[in-house]
Amino acid sequence: MTPYDRAHAAMEAEPENEAKRLAVFDRLADAELFLLLEEEPEDENIKPQVFSTEEGEFVLVFDTEDRLGEFADGPQPYAALPGRVIAQHLVGENIGLGVNLGVADSAMLLPPEALDWLTETLAHTPLEAQGRPVEFTAPGLSPAVIALLLPAFEAKLDQLAGIAQAAVLGGVTYEDGHRGHVLAVIGAHEHFRAGIAKAMGEALTFSGLDAGELDVTFLEPEDKAAQLLLDKGLVLHVPEPVEEEVQELRPGSAPGMDPSKPPKLR
Repeated sequence: MTPYDRAHAAMEAEPENEAKRLAVFDRLADAELFLLLEEEPEDENIKPQVFSTEEGEFVLVFDTEDRLGEFADGPQPYAALPGRVIAQHLVGENIGLGVNLGVADSAMLLPPEALDWLTETLAHTPLEAQGRPVEFTAPGLSPAVIALLLPAFEAKLDQLAGIAQAAVLGGVTYEDGHRGHVLAVIGAHEHFRAGIAKAMGEALTFSGLDAGELDVTFLEPEDKAAQLLLDKGLVLHVPEPVEEEVQELRPGSAPGMDPSKPPKLR
């Protein structure tokens, strides 16, 4: 089962659970999805197949290449793109998204308004602030809140293999007396920090908590604050990097692979 499959199955088991529903959107946004095309890509342009139904028009995506092949019953042109990119390009087109139709129990139709909401939600960026912490403690969160937060954070942390060494959730008191919670990411290169902070903000949004507030900070392993948090906080799992055989790609050989030429949906 894919991460999206598992999130969808959890939602089906508890259809009234908002957190489980939000987790489905989160997994779709992060997943690499295989978008069915009308024709082979031309330069950086791609043209998705659009299917008309009684419920409106939809483009079709699959969360594995094999599932796309099973649906199409043979080779078909496709583009592999993050779910968030596909959703962004469909905004304003009045076209929905069909996921894994006919090939998996996780099949689902997302109407255009759902994609509009997802794109708007993903557009939020964290606010940068400064504060001087004077004390770190264990997180002062109830087991119910922890149960909501952990799956959302772990789904994001799975993407940090080789980017960060550790992550820890703790309570914090600042010099001005303000108390809150902090997620410290340890050993992350400065180049990745803005993206990590945004991902952790998305995790909080998709956790289902109505009014959550969390500070994200970045520490080095030798920092005293890192040691204090590791001793007192809740350490979250960051996977070890997996070495994969690198295959050389020709520039422009796959849609979306050239960062200087982002794919255009038409």
